[in-house]
Amino acid sequence: MTEWLRDKLSLLPAKPGVYLMKDASGRVIYVGKAKVLKNRVRSYFSGVHDGKTQLMVSQIRDFEYIVTDTVAEALLLECNLIKQHTPQYNIMLRDDKSYPYIKITNEAHPRLEIVRRVKKDKAKYFGPYPNATSAAETKKLLERLYPLRKCKTLKKKVCLYYHIGQCLAPCEFPVEPTTYADITREIAQFLSGGHTEVQRRLRERMEAEAEKLNFERAKELRDLIQHIDRVMQEQKVTVTDFVDRDVFGYHADKGLLCVQVFYVRAGKVIERSVHIVPHHGEPAEDFMSYVEQFYYQQPDIPKEILLPQGTNSDALAEWLNAKCLHPQRGMKRQLVELACENARVALDERLRLMEKKMDRTLGAITELGEVLAIPVPRRIEAFDNSNIQGADAVAAMVCFIDGKPARSEYRKYKIRTVTGPDDYASMREVIRRRYTRVLKERLPLPDLIVIDGGKGQLAAALDVLENELNLDVPVCGLAKDERHRTKQLFFRDEDEPVQMDRHSQAFYLLERIQDEVHRFAITFHRQQRKKTGLQSVLDDIPGVGPQRRKALLKHFGSLQAIRTAPLESFQTIGISRKLAEAIQQHVQQYTQPSETPVQRDVSGPTIS
Repeated sequence: MTEWLRDKLSLLPAKPGVYLMKDASGRVIYVGKAKVLKNRVRSYFSGVHDGKTQLMVSQIRDFEYIVTDTVAEALLLECNLIKQHTPQYNIMLRDDKSYPYIKITNEAHPRLEIVRRVKKDKAKYFGPYPNATSAAETKKLLERLYPLRKCKTLKKKVCLYYHIGQCLAPCEFPVEPTTYADITREIAQFLSGGHTEVQRRLRERMEAEAEKLNFERAKELRDLIQHIDRVMQEQKVTVTDFVDRDVFGYHADKGLLCVQVFYVRAGKVIERSVHIVPHHGEPAEDFMSYVEQFYYQQPDIPKEILLPQGTNSDALAEWLNAKCLHPQRGMKRQLVELACENARVALDERLRLMEKKMDRTLGAITELGEVLAIPVPRRIEAFDNSNIQGADAVAAMVCFIDGKPARSEYRKYKIRTVTGPDDYASMREVIRRRYTRVLKERLPLPDLIVIDGGKGQLAAALDVLENELNLDVPVCGLAKDERHRTKQLFFRDEDEPVQMDRHSQAFYLLERIQDEVHRFAITFHRQQRKKTGLQSVLDDIPGVGPQRRKALLKHFGSLQAIRTAPLESFQTIGISRKLAEAIQQHVQQYTQPSETPVQRDVSGPTIS
C-alpha cells in the first residue's frame, strides 16, 4: 500500500456514505456503502479476505467517497452509482433491478402497489425504500388503515376485506370520487412525513398490550413501528419528479476553493465531480466564475441548476436560459447542503494531505540532520552507477530539495575513463566531474551527498572530494541487502554504520532517494543498451545468428563470462573452436574505452 493511500485512509470521516474504489487507470472497479466510512474502507486493507476481495484490493490504486446524511441515502446512492459505472467487482444491483416504491395507482378505484419502476402514468410514487421488507409491511399497515381495494380486477361481489372494514367494496357499492381523494391525500401525507401520529397510536396500543401481558401482539406492534421508521427515513438522492438538475456546493479555506457538483438525471444522483482550485478573491464570486467556466465545456444544460444561498446567478441564468435556483427549504436545499458538506470534506482532506506531505518531507530532512549531526540538508544530491560487466557503463545523479525530487537538477553521465566493471573508479570519475563543474561554474553545493553503495564507494567519493577538490561536504553511503533493500547507512569515514530507526521518516526519505537514483541510472543504462547493447555486440559477429546469440546469453550470461571462458566450453552449445576464438576477440575489442564525445540532452537532464 502506497503512502498516498495510507494517508487518505487516515483521514476518512466517521460518517455514512458511499466509496468508489479505482484501479491504476482511474476506472471504478467497486462501489460500496458504509455506515461509517472510516471503518469500512480501512477494513479492505487489513485482515484476511477471500480470493475475490484480495484480487480486488490488489488492483486498488485510489479511492474516493461521497458523504451522505443517512445510511438510507448511502444505500440508494450506491444503487445509482453501480448502475452508472457497472463496476466489475459489483455483482448485486448491476442488472435492471432497483429499490421498491409504494405506488397509489391512477384509476377510478385506486389501490396500493409495490413497484420497482417509476412510470409517467399520473400515479403517485413514494420512495425508493432501501428496505423492501419494511416497505411491504408499511403497505400492509396502510391497507388496514385505509379501505382501498386490494384486488387487481373488481370482483362480482363483496369479499372478506369489506366485512373486516378494509375495503369500500366498489364492486357492489358506488364510491364518491371525493372519498378516494380524501383517502389518497391522507396516505400521501403519511408517506411524505406525516406518520408520527400513526406511530404514536401504535405505540400506545403496544404499551396497552404489554400491560395485558399479550407480549406476542406487543412485539408485532413494536416491529411495525420499526418498519415505519425504516421506510420513512428521509433521503434526497433519488426523487420521483424525473427532473435533470445540477447541484452545486462549495467551500473555501487557505486560498483553495473546492467545488462539488452532483449530477441528477431523471431524479437520481448518478455522478459527482469535485474540483479544487486556487482562488484569490471573494469565495462566492470566484465560485460563480468557476460555474460559468464549467458550462462553457458542457454541451447539455439541465433543466435546473441549484446553487447555494448568497451567490448571484442572474447573468448565468440569462446566458444559459435555464432555471438557476437558490432553494431555501425542502429537498432541494438539502441537496445543496449535501454538496457543500462534501466540498468541505474534500477540501479538508486535501489540506490535511498537504500538511502530512509537508511534515513528511521537511520533518524527514530535519530528522536526518539530527541523526547525522549536520545542519538540515535542504539540498541532497545522490549518485549511482549502472553497467553490465563494464559494458555501457553510466552513472546518474538525482537532486532532492526540501525532501522533494528536483528533476530539472538531475544529471546523466557516460563513464569515460574506466575499463571494465570498476564501481570505485566509476564513482571517482563521476564525483570528480560533477564537483569540478560545480566549483568552476559556482553552482550551489549540496548539504549532503548520498552514495548508492557501501564503504568502498563512499571511500572513493570522499577521497576525490577531500584530497583532490578540497571540499568539506557531508557524505553518506547506503548499503543494500541481498533483496536490494536499504540495509545500512555509513557516514563519512566512520567504521560503524549509523543507527537509525527503520520506520522513521528520515529512513523512508533515504530509501526514496536511493530508489530514485537507482531508477534513473537504470533507465539511462537501458537507453544506452538500445544503441550499443549486449545483443548488438553479438549480432556483429559473422556466424552468430539469433539462435546462437540466445544460446550464448543463456549459457554465459555476460560479456565478462564470454571473454574469459575456456574455448572448450563453447562446444557444449554447438560452437566450434574457431568461431569461439572470433567471438572472444570481438568481445575483447568491444570493451575498450569509448572515444565517443559526450553531448548535452537539451530535452531532459544534462549528460555531463
